[in-house]
Amino acid sequence: MKFSAIDSEMCDEYINQGYIIRDVADRDAYEWIVISTSNVASQILDQPHKSTLAAAVEHLDRIHECVTSSSLNDFRLKIIQGLHQKAELRPAYFSLARPYLYEIVGNELAMQQRVNLSIQLPDDSSSLLPVHADTWSGDSPYEVVVWFPLVDCYATKAMYLLPPPQAAEFDSRFAKNAGTSSDSIFDAIQKDVKWLEIRSGEVMIFDQSLPHGNRVNEERQTRWSMNCRFKSIFTPYGDKKLGEFFEPIALRPATRRGMSYQLPKIK
Repeated sequence: MKFSAIDSEMCDEYINQGYIIRDVADRDAYEWIVISTSNVASQILDQPHKSTLAAAVEHLDRIHECVTSSSLNDFRLKIIQGLHQKAELRPAYFSLARPYLYEIVGNELAMQQRVNLSIQLPDDSSSLLPVHADTWSGDSPYEVVVWFPLVDCYATKAMYLLPPPQAAEFDSRFAKNAGTSSDSIFDAIQKDVKWLEIRSGEVMIFDQSLPHGNRVNEERQTRWSMNCRFKSIFTPYGDKKLGEFFEPIALRPATRRGMSYQLPKIK
């Protein structure tokens, strides 16, 4: 008798390139998130609400026509606050990648308590994410990031990632780069990074221990993306703990029973 192999084409792809990109697993959840985000933005800007997906995507793509870089962070925080007032947000976000998470991470999961939102206006250098790996600042290497574009993301409107072989080579000489600027680090890896093209209607899971980031958006539309961390609930935690940063979202019956079990007392 043989154990069934969990290795699949998707798993191999994740191991070899550090990410996977797939169509969203729940189209209704995808449309709800995009339209809801557009409508929260419309409410803040006192604009008419959008009722269709196409109108919402176009609205988000062109938000730079009515939002300036100086007001961007306040605008972004108001949108995050408005979205997190909706109880549907986190379950909908999980639904975008649920079967892929089960395949890559496992089926007993913890999810970050808050979904993050990134907005990058064209030619705006105020909202850059310098090159980094999340593990450098205390995140667990057992975490993955579910990265979700609300609009088409390509070229400089997207993010970049250093593939696993090049990341391993960079890690081997990491001490030489310690204390240098993020621009210097990017210059050292620029020729090896991969710019990821991902369309609205797709979702990505990537290994956040790989160096990644973005640069100035030189395209003519605004970038909108969300990200949220997931991990297998019983894997080691870094600085971000269960109950503080993560919350259980998928527990099997035996686990729920085991977590509530108390050994009977003899006396």
